[in-house]
Amino acid sequence: MDKIQRNERIAVLVKMLSDSPGKIFTLGSFAEMFGAGKSTVSEDIDIIQKLLDKFELGLIETIPGASGGVRFIPTMSKAGIKDILGSLCTELSKKERLLAGGYLYMLDIIYNPEVIGNIGRIFTANFYSKQIDYVITVETKGIPLAFITAKYLNVPLVIVRHNNEATEGASVNINYVSGSSKKIQTMVLSLKALKRNSRLLFIDDFMKGGGTAKGIIELAKEFECEVVGIGVLIETAEPVKKLVDNYLSLLTLNNAIEDESIIDIKPSIL
Repeated sequence: MDKIQRNERIAVLVKMLSDSPGKIFTLGSFAEMFGAGKSTVSEDIDIIQKLLDKFELGLIETIPGASGGVRFIPTMSKAGIKDILGSLCTELSKKERLLAGGYLYMLDIIYNPEVIGNIGRIFTANFYSKQIDYVITVETKGIPLAFITAKYLNVPLVIVRHNNEATEGASVNINYVSGSSKKIQTMVLSLKALKRNSRLLFIDDFMKGGGTAKGIIELAKEFECEVVGIGVLIETAEPVKKLVDNYLSLLTLNNAIEDESIIDIKPSIL
């Protein structure tokens, strides 16, 4: 094989790392691929990191130890986050999005790959240091958000259902009280879905009272697991006191009045 030049190595490294965010690559595997020394590959990685820092596109984390290596973590600059959340607020403030009961139509946003990709990067930047083992969500609208976050963190996605599925085998069922309607609802998760003593990140599209998040925390205990992070796209300003603490919301819906066509939504984290 012809000698591979540095610019060629860097192009391939950027492609491989960005295509598999969260995945750990060993320097040895790169060195073997390029027919180069580990020190040479390490210098290439340093150049890539400097470029990522310059344009605030993410970071390359070094994992120490015999099984360690490097992995790419997608992040976003504060200016980028501000632009993304500002654009979302502008779009979600359109009066035609108002639904009965003060809810907003969001399906076109939730299923837009570009928008969801940006939201996933924001969640990833905030939670990657939590040593997440699984991203968990509840069917159905939270799935795209949770899926892209799981991809960026390179961990499995677990979907909690409201009814038993015969194809999932024996399951754990719990009842929980909705934080908004105060109605009793059911959560179901297969016994095979989680390994014991895992660290979970709960991602959802909307939080009103926090009942769903609290239910996930209780369900996790049945598997001897811990919810170490909670991220939601939108929370409502009321009630002020949620049923859970220590969560991250990206947007806050302060008011939605159908009769007056008023939607007051603002970024939560800027």
